[in-house]
Amino acid sequence: MPQLDSTALDQLFREARTFNHYLDTPVTADDVRAIWDLVKMGPTSANQLPARLIWCLDRDARERLAATASDTNADKIRAAPAAVIIGMDTEFHEQLPRLFPHADAKSWFDGNRELREVSAMRNSSLQGGYLILAARALGFDVGPMSGFDAGAVDKAFFADQPSVRTNFIATLGHGDRSTLYPRSPRPAFEEFNRIL
Repeated sequence: MPQLDSTALDQLFREARTFNHYLDTPVTADDVRAIWDLVKMGPTSANQLPARLIWCLDRDARERLAATASDTNADKIRAAPAAVIIGMDTEFHEQLPRLFPHADAKSWFDGNRELREVSAMRNSSLQGGYLILAARALGFDVGPMSGFDAGAVDKAFFADQPSVRTNFIATLGHGDRSTLYPRSPRPAFEEFNRIL
């Protein structure tokens, strides 16, 4: 597989930023479907795919989400053209006969809620990372965040899916670069890594 060129690496990593402010350009249902079509291809353990996404494209949905967030995050959600809730389904194993058909992977998780919860968190977090990269690859910017009441998000958005809990949320759109702070420092390899 060929290495991506420098322009692509800049778009995905080096020049990409976390955005708090966006241009007034809508995000459409077609846009989020295109993002999902990339996200779903990212690897997860045994193809678990536990993420359950709710895309808040209309103002009322974003307002409901903002009501669960801290003051500064609420303002970011209200002002963004879109937001997404990355949830995790702790009953993901029910889908494994279809998603991982070459092994009896469902049996690995039957009766073991603790293992399902750890796997759901790990793999939905991976999928959230893929979402950020997929959005950037398609020309969008993302603002992932904590700073919200997860129980309130679950009640407002996942009440009909009791096995789904919120992992994190993010805003989405075309970022307003004029509002960016200088980039925060990044550590040198030797600071956070070891080669054995």
